[in-house]
Amino acid sequence: MFCFQCEETLDSTGCIKSGVCGKTGEVSNLQDLLIYNLKGAAFWMSKVKAAGKTIDGEDYLFLLQGLFTTVTNVNFDPERMVLLINKSLDIRDKYRTKTVNNMSRLNNDEKDKAGIPNSFSNDTAISASISSSMPDCAVWEPIGRTLASYNSKAESAGIKNPSDDLVSLSELLMYGLKGMAAYAYHAYVLNYTDSSVNDFIVKALNYLAEREKWNADELLGLVMECGEKGVKVMELLDRANTTHYGEPVPTKVLNGTKKGKSILISGHDLFELEELLKQTQGKNVNVYTHGEMLPSHAYPYFKQFGNFIGNYGGAWWEQQSEFGNFNGPIVMTTNCIQKPLDKYKNRIFTTDMVAMPGVKHIDNHDFSEVIKAAVESEDTPEDIKGEIDTGFARNTLVSSAETILNLVKAGKIKNFVVMAGCDSSDKERSYYSDLAKGLPDDSVILTAGCAKYRYNRLGLSDIEGLPRVIDAGQCNDSYSLVVAALKLKEALKLNDINDLPIFYEIAWYEQKAVLVLLALLYLGVKNIRLGYKLPAFLTPNVVNILVEKFNIMGVSSLEESLGYIGSNAAV
Repeated sequence: MFCFQCEETLDSTGCIKSGVCGKTGEVSNLQDLLIYNLKGAAFWMSKVKAAGKTIDGEDYLFLLQGLFTTVTNVNFDPERMVLLINKSLDIRDKYRTKTVNNMSRLNNDEKDKAGIPNSFSNDTAISASISSSMPDCAVWEPIGRTLASYNSKAESAGIKNPSDDLVSLSELLMYGLKGMAAYAYHAYVLNYTDSSVNDFIVKALNYLAEREKWNADELLGLVMECGEKGVKVMELLDRANTTHYGEPVPTKVLNGTKKGKSILISGHDLFELEELLKQTQGKNVNVYTHGEMLPSHAYPYFKQFGNFIGNYGGAWWEQQSEFGNFNGPIVMTTNCIQKPLDKYKNRIFTTDMVAMPGVKHIDNHDFSEVIKAAVESEDTPEDIKGEIDTGFARNTLVSSAETILNLVKAGKIKNFVVMAGCDSSDKERSYYSDLAKGLPDDSVILTAGCAKYRYNRLGLSDIEGLPRVIDAGQCNDSYSLVVAALKLKEALKLNDINDLPIFYEIAWYEQKAVLVLLALLYLGVKNIRLGYKLPAFLTPNVVNILVEKFNIMGVSSLEESLGYIGSNAAV
């Protein structure tokens, strides 16, 4: 295996035997093969689209699912990977057959333009002709659809020459696509789609299918287009969530547990939370959020459920200690699962694309087995640690613009620090807690994503009622922070978003954070400090491109960061 897609990759270079995340070399290789097949499927989909034909909606959905399942900490199960690879081949061959059928109907002039000899008059001959010049991902055939066959092929399907600048740019694009797919999938389950996002995913995968045609300018162009579509997909998910669940409102969430039967739900999928809450009504079972599910408490829809109690624990990487101390069953709805400890392995469940060998998987949103486990479990003891603020999403921030502007004009807010993105177990991540504590009292932290757990429980007070830690929600809600910044720019009559007293400390861990970064770059945001470590998949030359175009910065030291913010804080 070779994998360097997350911040914790071994020695900041790449995992080569097993992932720091816990995935085996076999699973890593199978994920590479699935991505390989998705490129092949997109290759044929593009040809069908070019012929004026349509792509089935369920096949677009599978592209989202296939990309999503390879995001860090999602799928660790080789058996489920085999099922996905089987389906990827079915879809690839479906569009390959459609292409051949379209070709067989061409007249001689049209065959000449397509490079097909006129003598090739039947599907078999045409298939052989077009396959001879196609990329391997579009035409390879397994020797039986078995795990052994896939393992054999997977060894050649992964990343080669990781120090190559074109490979670096291609992986930057690929990780942006994975993040995009995750957000688009969450919108899809609420019946929201965007054809331009789906079409871009096909376009980008098709380009990546033909390695020999890559060039730096085209790849960089696709990377920036990925950022553009990243803004669209975050808008889409925001619209899906707010239409279905209402506009988030500032909410104080109980931090801890009350005595009673309980279920803990983690991840990002609000639809799974909705189904769980519906099915637990009248069962005398309390439901708690964990990790990125915390912001759900701010949506008006969820406030109707009397058994929706509060938030237990912190960021995803703390789960092995936190889950072990929680008495009830646990539901993982999206990425961020770690290998379960024996202490709780028999009471953890997965949904959506999440899978772990030996862990029960829930299909069709049926939580009956989870509820049964909760009823039969010991009571969770009461352990209340205070409250956490959340719910300052797009609508609230925009409606509060006048209040914020007045505080800025009065000199009571000197600057804003966007501390959004992912958290991880890296000890150096204490940088973000120390930075939050080191900021002056007239600084406001704008956050989204699980990075918030580094500072949202520090008790950083408020500025005339406005919390100094403003939590917009999940990582996709970074879109809300951009909307607020644009409104502030307009109110202050500034020409450039970079003239605002806003500093960007983006903590990245996995691929959704990569898409957030690309979205910010597309919107013209510069001077982003990306950390805690710069991605291993960025070669020095690609880093230089990002520095020259956007002044991307790495983390040097706490003192340097505080000094930079302090010396540029005037409004």
